[in-house]
Amino acid sequence: MDKKMLIENLARAAYERGSLNGAWLYAEGGEIVSKGALGFLDPENTQPLTEDTIFQLASVTKQFTAAAVMLTVRQGLLGLDDEITKYFPEIPYPGVTVRHLLSHTGGVPDYFDDADWFIQRWKEEKRVPGNDEILRFLRETEAKPYGVPGEKFEYSNTGYNLLALLVERRTGVPFEDFLQKNIFEPAGMSNTRCCHIRRDGVPFEKYARASVLEDGKYVADIDSEEDGDVVAFDGLNGDDYVYSTIFDMLKWDRALRAGKVLTLEEQKLMYTPATLNSGEPAFYDEEEGLAYGFGWAAGRSEKLGLTVCHSGGMPGVATWFQRWIDADRVLIILDSRNPMDYRAFEGYWDGLQAVAADKEPAPVRSIEELAIQNPDKSQWESFCGKYEHPEDADFLIDEVWMQDGELYAKALDDDGDELKFRLYPLGENEFGRKLGMVKIAFGDGCVTVNGGQPCKKL
Repeated sequence: MDKKMLIENLARAAYERGSLNGAWLYAEGGEIVSKGALGFLDPENTQPLTEDTIFQLASVTKQFTAAAVMLTVRQGLLGLDDEITKYFPEIPYPGVTVRHLLSHTGGVPDYFDDADWFIQRWKEEKRVPGNDEILRFLRETEAKPYGVPGEKFEYSNTGYNLLALLVERRTGVPFEDFLQKNIFEPAGMSNTRCCHIRRDGVPFEKYARASVLEDGKYVADIDSEEDGDVVAFDGLNGDDYVYSTIFDMLKWDRALRAGKVLTLEEQKLMYTPATLNSGEPAFYDEEEGLAYGFGWAAGRSEKLGLTVCHSGGMPGVATWFQRWIDADRVLIILDSRNPMDYRAFEGYWDGLQAVAADKEPAPVRSIEELAIQNPDKSQWESFCGKYEHPEDADFLIDEVWMQDGELYAKALDDDGDELKFRLYPLGENEFGRKLGMVKIAFGDGCVTVNGGQPCKKL
């Protein structure tokens, strides 16, 4: 298997389909097998990406926050089983421990559930709230917990904001500085830092601006009508806002393997899945067999042994960092644009992971390539019309119509925003959309999304 050729072919195919704007690196035993960068730093396509471009890591940041917590525990300033109300008595979440926050099992609600609080501060008070205001946010919104501590896995960015604040308050060092001095510098990560570019400006030159697709063209996230509110969260820490390169992330992998920043015993604890009150693992992705430890999802295969990984996503940002602990492999994917075709984008990511696991990758294909050619459209008119709205649906079809001989739909997402798109036939009465991975099926006067609850035609 020529892994270098396979990976580069996958990357080129994704780039040609408008579904890669970023950098990748795959290494075995610390030796780089394939690396590269395709695309542009800016939405205007004036500055090409290079292999040393700096990208926002999004939630891949969480492993650094978890590492900072472990170092604070090592110093005796914090205990994994300390209740957070010991340090933050003003927040109404008794029984939640540091361990719960690290593994997303504490039930502390995610700030994205009530994002308007931050947006209001930004728009009305003309400021971006700092991470210390996460306590005020929790008090004022009185958000209900997701459940009792340890009851279930429920991903919470807020939990990691609290962890960053704990590190800062217990050590007396600003969180950004703590990461720099205790993690990035010892690991040799000279092009990595925690910072707030939307709030404070860009502190480095080779930064890939997060760009989103709007009205058929790319714009910077901060200039987007739909996603510009991302500025309001740029003062937070712990869940995001570490920026790095593919080469620095490889240095992080090698530093961990050598026990430079964290001991191997500390890492083993971080890679151990949390156990719920029921005795079940805290699954991050049950279908893939991944359960959550401290800042890492962990799984195991018969051939390659233990693997740990994390994804990251924000408007215009998609990241992936995976390490095969026993096999000594690492895969890094950093991207700074929303893809034009999600199936091609997913094919690229899945393909790289397949190659890393010694499997032949499927070809990267766009939805146009996957769609049925010359489909039977005799039933399509019967699909047209308005559909009922079920409660608590994350994505629902509101209306379907024919236009220029093709089928189109209007959907509502979980924020209530309208989305209009063409439906591409992928099977018998089954359709997909270009800018998402949903599967939409029609039958018996109903429509279903991703095999969920059937919604009747009105």
